[in-house]
Amino acid sequence: MKDEEECDLRELSFTPVHAPVIALGTHVAGSSRKSSRRSLAHLFSSRFPEIRDGLNQVAEVLDPSEAVNFDPQREEADPLQANTLILQFLAFTRLPQAGVGMGWPSCVHFTFQLYRFPPVSSQPLRLVEAEGWHGPADPCVLLPVNAGGAPRLGAPGLQLQYCVDPTTLKPGERVWFLRYLALHSLHIDVWDSDSLLLIGSAAVELKHVLRQGRPAVQVCHELEIITTEYLQDIAVATGQAAAVSVYTTVKGRLHMRLGNIGSMVQATPSPVTLLPPSRSSVVWPGPTAGGFQGGSLSAHAVLGLQARNTRTRRAQRLPEIDGELASLLQSRIREVGRALSQVRGETEEVRQRKMDRMAAVHQQENTTPTRQDKTTSVSQQRREERVRHAADLHVIEVYRERCKAEGITTMLSQAITATHTLYATLATAEFFEFVLKNPFNVPQTVTIECDDPELSIIVKAEEWRYFKDLTKTSTPLEAEMFHLKGSGSAPQLYLRPKESVHIPLKYQTFLSGLSWPSKDTSSLKKAESAQYTSKQQSNTILAKSIRAIFRAEDGQPLAICQVRVEPTPHVVDQTFRFYQPELNFLKKAIRLPPAAASRADGHASLHVRCSDPSVICHASSAAPGEPQDIYLKVPGAPSPQIKKFFITVFTDPWLASPAQIWQVYVHYLQRLDVSCVCGTRSWHSLVLRGTQTIRKVQCYTSHPLDLQVDPGEVFALPALAVQDIRLGVRLLRSGASFRYVTAVDVDTRQLVAAWLLSITCRQPVVSRAFEIRVPVGEGRGSTKKLSFTNPYSSSREFRLCSDHPDLLQFKEEHFQVEGGESYSIGLRFAPSQSPGTQEILIFINDVEEKNEETYCIRVVYR
Repeated sequence: MKDEEECDLRELSFTPVHAPVIALGTHVAGSSRKSSRRSLAHLFSSRFPEIRDGLNQVAEVLDPSEAVNFDPQREEADPLQANTLILQFLAFTRLPQAGVGMGWPSCVHFTFQLYRFPPVSSQPLRLVEAEGWHGPADPCVLLPVNAGGAPRLGAPGLQLQYCVDPTTLKPGERVWFLRYLALHSLHIDVWDSDSLLLIGSAAVELKHVLRQGRPAVQVCHELEIITTEYLQDIAVATGQAAAVSVYTTVKGRLHMRLGNIGSMVQATPSPVTLLPPSRSSVVWPGPTAGGFQGGSLSAHAVLGLQARNTRTRRAQRLPEIDGELASLLQSRIREVGRALSQVRGETEEVRQRKMDRMAAVHQQENTTPTRQDKTTSVSQQRREERVRHAADLHVIEVYRERCKAEGITTMLSQAITATHTLYATLATAEFFEFVLKNPFNVPQTVTIECDDPELSIIVKAEEWRYFKDLTKTSTPLEAEMFHLKGSGSAPQLYLRPKESVHIPLKYQTFLSGLSWPSKDTSSLKKAESAQYTSKQQSNTILAKSIRAIFRAEDGQPLAICQVRVEPTPHVVDQTFRFYQPELNFLKKAIRLPPAAASRADGHASLHVRCSDPSVICHASSAAPGEPQDIYLKVPGAPSPQIKKFFITVFTDPWLASPAQIWQVYVHYLQRLDVSCVCGTRSWHSLVLRGTQTIRKVQCYTSHPLDLQVDPGEVFALPALAVQDIRLGVRLLRSGASFRYVTAVDVDTRQLVAAWLLSITCRQPVVSRAFEIRVPVGEGRGSTKKLSFTNPYSSSREFRLCSDHPDLLQFKEEHFQVEGGESYSIGLRFAPSQSPGTQEILIFINDVEEKNEETYCIRVVYR
């Protein structure tokens, strides 16, 4: 028994049974294509608003297929420093989709985020066919709708405007904004406004809106709306988990126009605002602008400094004094304040009336004071006042002495503080060196402390050399410079007398520190026409300040490096959306193409980081020429929550700059497993639970031709009640697939519940099989007839359908046959231009859509 427990277990190689998701890059989220002349003529005949410059001239039209040469110096020399970015959503082209009708979608809306402006969720837009354009591939004009869902009158399309000028940007941010336009793409998610289901995503490059000295530019794009779908194969007989095939499909095309109008800056910015930030990697110590500027450190100077503080600031600092002194000073302040307010509010007439009333009271009590008593009373009051005044002076003196010490400490601290500004991006390391000098004539062992883990000291010489080569910093490099007592201890450094050294520091964050303000309707100014303007303010990502303190052996600081971090937007190379059952872990593998060897053993090395600490991700090691997989494990959440995070992929060993940044959305839904037979409608039950209040709800499906819900209209969902939703499923093709059902509040347009349907459809038993030969290239199909006999003794009604409605049409889809009699089914086969063989199934169902018989026809095109 002991030998069995001590035997070694050998781990076997394991290959995941699910196919990994392929990371294909930014172009997968939607590619831009050049619109046809027919589409352009159709669009511009719909009276969309024009883009004009400040002189009322039409903006210069650019070709989206032409290359753009970005010249930063030309942008800086442009006298029109203000930019007005215009986004116009013009039209939507529907494409035939399986399981949906030709009129889907009927109403859409868009969500996106431009630069560091707040995320935008547009208003619903109705798809309307223009006059004379009724083809299935013709674009539908987008019209904003009112509260009732009807299109509003006015100019078609939706227009958004963003005003960006130096007065609304942070110091030096304009350079980064121009780089954002030159390098980034705008990712747009397109949603069905009725069902609140995602249609797909598109991406458009922003480089064409760079004016390059021109007064105004505009460019038209026709973007493919692409979504990722999952087709699950039926599980094999061995009981292994089913593999999931992933593929992308085009759901439609979005027609939009981008523009940029230049204008003069209304308010002249200060020279400090126009100066770009220093890009030097070496920070020298020295006093800052807010530090000690020289002069006396006397009590008068300290009192002058305290006089600039507000009364609230002084009240907040009172608890720092002893309790007795604080209470005396606070009571005296209240007393003096009341006296001053009374003196200011009283007039001479009021004071005289009070004195007369007091004299009348003394006369009634027969205690009229004599002149001597009055003199004695006044002297006593003066003595008491002098005592109180002396006590107040003592309290003020103590308070002033303490403030003096604090003021001196603050000024000395500012004198040794050097400030450095970083414009940091997600997962990108910002390297710089701080010059530290020992001002004493004796050696010092300096301890380096930092109040933020995202700012770290580079203690390895190899990493230091890598960043110096990366930033081209020609400063001395010293190996084994720091001493570490333990894994969590602060690094220490030995300095000789009057010696100066360069301390390497690195700032890097893997957290997406976005902080958006609350929704304010005043920031969205809606015009009377069908377009509205969004003039959101920039800089919505909060900045922070970090301090690195260099302490001597006695604990006093030698120098302080204050780092101001200004977050900037990052590039999103690809967006992934996963639909997962609620409260279950999501486990996925994302595959990257083969990479070159980056390790000493010849294997390629990848490193991944996630912005969500609760998500586990790691990369597998692969030999050169083999693909690499990145594995994710995401914790579950209740339905219908959505988890969003970023994954950064690095190829360099020191994680200096990410090679790719992925944006991941995980939609959590209630799961229902459905098993059915092709051509037969089966009914299932969904449980919808009510919320705290009564709501008007309507249910929608992702494939209305395959799924049917009852009730299909708007119904009232009582508070804290349970509503039973009947779901009818009828698929025409076998296999395993996913479908979605949503329950939407029609008043607030909020998602109440969502279901993920995992459907397994089996092939029916084929009762009869036929073969037909159809000629190729004649431009016409073939007509045939099949005989069907009613097996029942009574008259029955039957319905016909096929799994390839595009290849086979029926003369009559409904027919009635008497008991025992036969009926000839008329068939019409569509022509084909290429030879081949296609099998078509014909389902003969009863009125309840139960399958009576199934015919299989093999069509041979030759």
